[in-house]
Amino acid sequence: MSLPSFINSEEGLCIIREHKLHEKMIFLSQSQAPSSCRAIIFSFLVALCCHGNEAALVLPNNETVPAVLVFGDSIVDPGNNNNLNTIAKSNFPPYGRDFEGGPTGRFSNGKVPSDLIAEEFGVKELVPAYLDPSLQLEDLLTGVSFASGAAGYDPIAAKISNVLSTSDQLDLFEQYKTKIKSAVGEERAATIISKAIYIVVFGSNDVANIYFGTPIRRTHYDFNSYTDFTVSYASKFLQELYGLGARRIGVLGLPPIGCVPSQRTLGGGPNRDCYKGENQLASLYNAKLSGMIDSLRTSLNLPGTKLIFLDIYYPLLSLIQNAAKYGFEVTNKGCCGTGLIEASILCNPLSIPKSCPDASKYVFWDGYHPSDKAYKILVPIILNMHLNEFF
Repeated sequence: MSLPSFINSEEGLCIIREHKLHEKMIFLSQSQAPSSCRAIIFSFLVALCCHGNEAALVLPNNETVPAVLVFGDSIVDPGNNNNLNTIAKSNFPPYGRDFEGGPTGRFSNGKVPSDLIAEEFGVKELVPAYLDPSLQLEDLLTGVSFASGAAGYDPIAAKISNVLSTSDQLDLFEQYKTKIKSAVGEERAATIISKAIYIVVFGSNDVANIYFGTPIRRTHYDFNSYTDFTVSYASKFLQELYGLGARRIGVLGLPPIGCVPSQRTLGGGPNRDCYKGENQLASLYNAKLSGMIDSLRTSLNLPGTKLIFLDIYYPLLSLIQNAAKYGFEVTNKGCCGTGLIEASILCNPLSIPKSCPDASKYVFWDGYHPSDKAYKILVPIILNMHLNEFF
């Protein structure tokens, strides 16, 4: 099946060149496509990829994915923070309300993107936390998450929240490598490490919690200099990850962070509109992150490496702007509690009486994180857009 060309007569030509479903699909960038065009593209890709919620990636011939290894923040933390001395936790109700087994430390009512990514690549249904004491050998061999809620590229993010920094997560990855080498031998371990899909998700906390949430950076950096600062740390992280053996690396950009419920409440004015300043910073950050990734890919000596920028900004924004088409009724509040601000420890058992009865009608589960249903729409779309770039 191929993608047709789309034309929007009022806002100019909007074209997606023909691609097979399992080949690369791309959203046009903000400068290339008007919002109405992006909505058409998004609607079409949802129809292709998510019909019946049984989407699965079709890998290129002779390609397999032995494991999915994840670094990042609360978007992909399945419970590493549970035993840390931090308030950035979610291992209590109503988190996990729609997850078999209940709360696990995932910042969601159900699964998180890393689970869905592993499922889409045909690896397994769930990616466990590396710090889970019940991990089995098979869990290690097929991938784990080192992610820690409230972490960021900005080193001060982890320090403030007492969570796993980017350096801490890389240290755990080195420990992980030693464990699997001891278990299965050097050769098989090397294959797992080189053929695994790596997912990197940082940055939202840098914008929302550090730059806008405290004066620590804002007094010394404007938008331009702060994005340079954080992207330089992202570059350092990716080069270190490469040095440890990663070769298939997907780096998620920032979402329209100003449109998540808590940020609407904090900076969106009396009507709780999207917080424009945060979205502007996120867009600038994404442009620089994407450019840095292009530079690493083309200018540095990274042989055999697939380094991909994964856009989440426009897919999520399109979902928010066209929510009714996908069965959502609420876009500006979370399901948990009042939906205005609650996340992490503020979304707790006391929030249950005020929480919505059906999270599938909400784009956001809490004040900061999308719902399980939103993730199940977004993840297949994003992966299909970039599938061939991983191989």
